[in-house]
Amino acid sequence: MDGHIFAQQLVNGLVLGMIYGLIAVGYSMVYGVIGMINFAHGDVYMVSAYITGIALSVLAYFGVQLVLSTLLIALLAVMTVTAVYGWVIERVAYRPLRGSPKLTPLISAIGVSLFLQAYVQLAQGPNPQGIKPMLSGAFRFPFGSGEEQFFQITYVQTLIVLVALSSMAALAYLIGYTSLGRSCRATQQDPKMATLLGIDTNRIISTVFVIGAISASIAGFLVTLNYGSFDFYIGFVVGVKAFTAAVLGGIGSLPGALLGGVLLGLLESLFSGYISTDYKDAFSFSVLIIVLIFKPSGLLGRPAVEKV
Repeated sequence: MDGHIFAQQLVNGLVLGMIYGLIAVGYSMVYGVIGMINFAHGDVYMVSAYITGIALSVLAYFGVQLVLSTLLIALLAVMTVTAVYGWVIERVAYRPLRGSPKLTPLISAIGVSLFLQAYVQLAQGPNPQGIKPMLSGAFRFPFGSGEEQFFQITYVQTLIVLVALSSMAALAYLIGYTSLGRSCRATQQDPKMATLLGIDTNRIISTVFVIGAISASIAGFLVTLNYGSFDFYIGFVVGVKAFTAAVLGGIGSLPGALLGGVLLGLLESLFSGYISTDYKDAFSFSVLIIVLIFKPSGLLGRPAVEKV
């Protein structure tokens, strides 16, 4: 493979990894606080893609034409509505089952996932939906001696990288340096003791679900701008890949979620470029199996310690 094609695959993998990292944050945060996997998280991402399409259509109907204004208003609308979904999922599928065996809320989350897929399919139809391109053009960088020896990053891909990094930085600050973050860490370490110290653990857990849903909504918004099409089933495959990224980086670790997402995106992009695009999904799942076999705690995760 030529050098400029290899560089292009690295760019594509980095962009894809940022998306996986944003979605993986939701898995890591929920697992870090309550020790459970929210398997409806991928479908929250799917719902955010549809809300993006609806928001952009409504803004176009009312004559909002400035690209920056359209994108900002649409993003805020998507984040707000998707946050409500995250809050409802926690209240309906998790809070009533919090004292149950861990398998019970897992089955409940799978039920919510199937419900969201069926709900969107009935409400929006089974056919793929799409939006008109919002940003066109790309930055081109020469890489070689020939005229066609270059790699590029589109304006939308640049936006994805910048927004993803900004979101991760804001989330890291929120968890590491605010009272909400301290309450989240206290709830993660010992929920009962956190309650005795005056922390409303129910509110903290709901907030974690909301933050995870917002991260997924940002990813859904950016992916919709990049690819322009979506359907009711996109949440399953992307959700499993984001879960793979979370496990790869270390489930429960926010830096691990970003690292795992970027690594998985790069591996998948290089696999598609060098071998075949037909088996890239199988390759991602193979990575998950390998990680679980050889390093279950992930790259930045810590082995679970059983409390006695």
